[in-house]
Order: sequence, then C-alpha cells, then structure tokens
Amino acid sequence: YNMSRQTLLTQQHALQCLGAALGSVLSRSIASNHRLPPQADEASLYVHWPYCLKRCSYCNFNKYIPRNDNHAVMTACLQKETQTLLQLSQVSRISSVFFGGGTPSLAQPSTIAAVLETVSEHACLSDEAEVTLEVNPTPAGKASLKDFTLAGVNRFSVGIQSLNDDHLRTLGRDHDSQHALWTVSEARTLCPGRVSVDVMFALPGQSVKSWESELEKLMPVCDDHVSLYQLTLERGTQLFKPVDSGELSVPGDDVTAVMYNTARRVLEKAGFRQYEVSNFAKNNAVSEHNIGYWKGRQYIGVGPGAHGRFVARAVGGVQREARTQTLEPDVWIREVQRHGHGTRRRIQLDHRGLLEEVLVMGLRMNEGITQQHWELFSPEDDLQQIFGMSEKVQEFQAGGLLILNERGLRCSWEGLALLDSILPTMLLELEMFFKKLYTSRKTER
Repeated sequence: YNMSRQTLLTQQHALQCLGAALGSVLSRSIASNHRLPPQADEASLYVHWPYCLKRCSYCNFNKYIPRNDNHAVMTACLQKETQTLLQLSQVSRISSVFFGGGTPSLAQPSTIAAVLETVSEHACLSDEAEVTLEVNPTPAGKASLKDFTLAGVNRFSVGIQSLNDDHLRTLGRDHDSQHALWTVSEARTLCPGRVSVDVMFALPGQSVKSWESELEKLMPVCDDHVSLYQLTLERGTQLFKPVDSGELSVPGDDVTAVMYNTARRVLEKAGFRQYEVSNFAKNNAVSEHNIGYWKGRQYIGVGPGAHGRFVARAVGGVQREARTQTLEPDVWIREVQRHGHGTRRRIQLDHRGLLEEVLVMGLRMNEGITQQHWELFSPEDDLQQIFGMSEKVQEFQAGGLLILNERGLRCSWEGLALLDSILPTMLLELEMFFKKLYTSRKTER
C-alpha cells in the first residue's frame, strides 16, 4: 500500500510540474499581450524566521528574542501565509526556497518540512529545486543539520563571519572559530558542494594582513561558495557607540577597498569565480535563489518583515508589486490568523520602477545585464538608447569602470568594487531618459 501511494504521489507531482511547464508557455503568450513582467508564472520563495538566541552587536536586521515556545503557531502562520500568497500570485512553479532570519536553524525541522509541503500542494516544487537554510554555527544549530536535510533542505549557508575568536567576541556572536569549523564540516558531509560560508571584513582592529591570513585559513576548510560582507555600522546597534566614540577603530575606506580586492585575489587563486559583488563560487556552485533576485525575477516573501516582488494575478494585477510583511512577529501572527497574510505595505512598480530594480540588481553581477535580458523588461528602449549618449557613462567607460557594447552593460573588475558610486549616476541617467521620452510624447500629442 505504501509503495502504491508513493507512486501515485510521484505521478501527481510529475503531472503538476508538466502542467506548470505548459502553463509557462501559455502565460508567456498572455504576458506579451497584457504587458505582464516576464516569467509571471514562476517565482522563488523567501521565508523569514525572525527569532535569535541573542542579538549580535552589529545587527540591525528584523530579529527578536523569543519570549515563549511558539513553534506550532509560527509553523501554522508560515504555512497559511505561504498558501495565501501563492494563490494570490497564481504562480505554477517555485524555482527555489530560502529560509533566512533571524536564525532559521533554531526553527524545528518539522516547520521547514511543513512549509515545503504547503508549497508543493499549491505549486510545482521540483525535487532538484535549491532549498537553502541559513545556519548559525552554534552547538544548538549543529545538532539538527541532518534533520533539516531530511526535512527537504539541500543547501546550507553558514554564518561563520570570522575565524578569529577576538573578532567573534567583538561582533557578539554566540560561537567560536572551532564551532564554525565543526559546523562547516558537518554541513559539507551532508550537502557536499552545496555549502556557502559568510565572512565579514573591515572589523574593529582588523588589518589587511590579518584579514588575508584569515582567508588563507578559510580556503582549505570551506566548500564551493563564499559570500563576503563588509561590516556596516548602523546607529542604534551595540557596536555603533564604541566605534563612534573612538573606543574601537574600524579600517578606513582606503584600507577597506584594499581588503576587498585582497579577498577577490585570494579567492580567485583558490579556484573561486566571482559572479556577483559579494559572491564567489567554484564548480559553478552559485546561489540559484540569489541569482533570481539579481536577474529581476519574481519572488514571494513570507514571514515577519519579509519582502516580495510579484504580480497579484488572482485579483487582476498586471504590474509587479513591491510587498513588505508586518515586522513585529506577534502582530504579524495576529494578522495572518485574521486575514491569511500579514502584508503591511504594497507598492505597484511602474515600468520605470521595474527597470530601476533590473538595473541596480543586474549591475551587481559579474556578467552585468545582457541586451537580451534587458529586452525582456524593456522591448522598446535598449541599453544603448538609454545610456549610450550619456557623458557620465562615457566617462565611466573611458575610466575603465563600465563596459557598454552590443552584448550589454556591465562593470569591469575595477568598476565592480566602486559600484556604490556608479549606481546613483546610472539611476539618474535612466530617470532623465524617461523624462525626455515623456516630454517628446507630450509634444507629439
């Protein structure tokens, strides 16, 4: 009986995925008539677990220390909101799932399994789809890594942040370097080739030399994906005050730039290819979920404070919406229980708003934005028309920072390191183009 039931479930899932593939072709033909953004029939899913054991000294994310054990309520609400937003979007396929936080490895594996089951009930989630779980390398987190893989997780993102115990203490982390190494080793055993590590630089008291030596120590133990993050100090965090008062010193901008480029060289030497500003992979072990963000694809955000970008097709929507869920977990729970979702804010993205996001996200990638990719969102106005005549863009090109040609638009190796100073100009040029377009069309009338 079990075998026949399993066979039936497998066949149903296969038919659902076949239906999704056929629906994809149909949706694309409909989209071309009604100006829906491309790939409106599929999306990725981000699920936010807001709880942590403690708040790190640098952290400004939406996270909370749980006051009581509410796993059952959180699980039910995550499932309910997932169902509501999947039905609202009418997507037939979920391409990837990412459980972030907070510390989602503090959730019970049964919660992860329940959310994935809800997804499979309302959309096609392929057996090969990337399902990532963020993990903090604490003993509490490590114990259940195997249980998470049994629940459906097939990729881990381990927030080691540093292999220097002094730096970990300054950051207020609840693990040491040994915990980090154990967790990465365990994760690699369970998901070989599908483990990412997060590392931070520009930390108080860190030098270029100590950063380089930390990276050299990391290379033999990490898997096939590394994400680099520069420490940014936000007002209101515990670390802000001692740095602001001069009690602790952080590296200046020039030193930070050297640190970033040092890391790029060390990673390249170790066989990693940079494919985005902060992300490096070998053996093509890129984060499919994050590539979805950078390529301007739809994503659905579930959980307190989660963000999403999708077309609400069930209520006749044809434009993509930027959605934000209610931040505070207790309030979010009440809203989901009452309304089926906790969406706090919805903003419709007009044509220019969508192109701004495609530009900002696309330029983060090593490959940049190809003409074909831009055409999916802007069939009438190509990259050359919008940016080709700009003096500022020509200056960036002459300075070796930007490349605009028949292939598309991208940053050079040097330009990628200066992306934050390039983007405001690019956004202004896009705005100017649309203003001219609006003026000329008004004149024609």
